Amino acid sequence: MIRLTSDFFVSQLMRRIAVAGGFAAVVKKGASEAGAVYIIVRARSGAIQFYGPAPQLAYQQDYPTDRYFIEIESVSSEADISAFVTAETRFDPDFWLVELETDINRADLPFETMRL
Repeated sequence: MIRLTSDFFVSQLMRRIAVAGGFAAVVKKGASEAGAVYIIVRARSGAIQFYGPAPQLAYQQDYPTDRYFIEIESVSSEADISAFVTAETRFDPDFWLVELETDINRADLPFETMRL
């Protein structure tokens, strides 16, 4: 099975949030085919969670078809997000940054997460 392109994954993610009554926006568009995707989840209360791609070593198979994310707990404020974007842009300018505003709890987010 072929892995979804980043562009398709982001479109699907945004549609799922909209159907659940939330709001989603692309903050930074990356490479359509294989750009890394980072996700800001903002609760309506203002709390922020930040997710990035899980390291390839965390996958159980050689070429995974799904995308898995880990919470990056060190990014928890607007200043942290800004610093992350600046640093990541120097390292990999082809990444995506998607912001979700939703009341969905952590367990029901429309993407796969894992703990390391």
